[in-house]
Amino acid sequence: MKILIVEDSRFSRTKTVRELSEKGFDLIEASDGRMGLELAREQKPDCILCDLLMPGVDGFEFLRAVKREGLDIPVIVITADIQETTSIRVRELGAWDVVHKPPKLPELIEKIGTAAGKASG
Repeated sequence: MKILIVEDSRFSRTKTVRELSEKGFDLIEASDGRMGLELAREQKPDCILCDLLMPGVDGFEFLRAVKREGLDIPVIVITADIQETTSIRVRELGAWDVVHKPPKLPELIEKIGTAAGKASG
C-alpha cells in the first residue's frame, strides 16, 4: 500500500516514515503542501497523511485542493490541534479522519487500512 506523508517537520515525517516502512508500507514524502499535491497527482497513493500547520500550502488548503481537483484519495489529518472545531472543519473539507500528534502506530495503521479499504471498495 502506497502512503503519501505531507509533513513539514523533518523529525515527525522521518519518524512516521520509519515506523510505517517497518510495517511494510510504501512511503512517499513531501515536506510541504505544494509538493504533496504534486506527488498526489503523479503517484496516486492509496492514502495521504497530512499535517495541518505548514508554511505555504497548509493542510486546510491541501484538503481544498484535493477536493477541487477530484483526487479520490482518502486524507487522514495528523495534527497537534485537539480542538473539536478543527476536527469538524477538516472533515467538512473532505478529510477522512483526524489523528492527534504524536500518532500512535496501531491507531494510525488501523485508520489507514479503513480509509484505503473504503476508498477502494
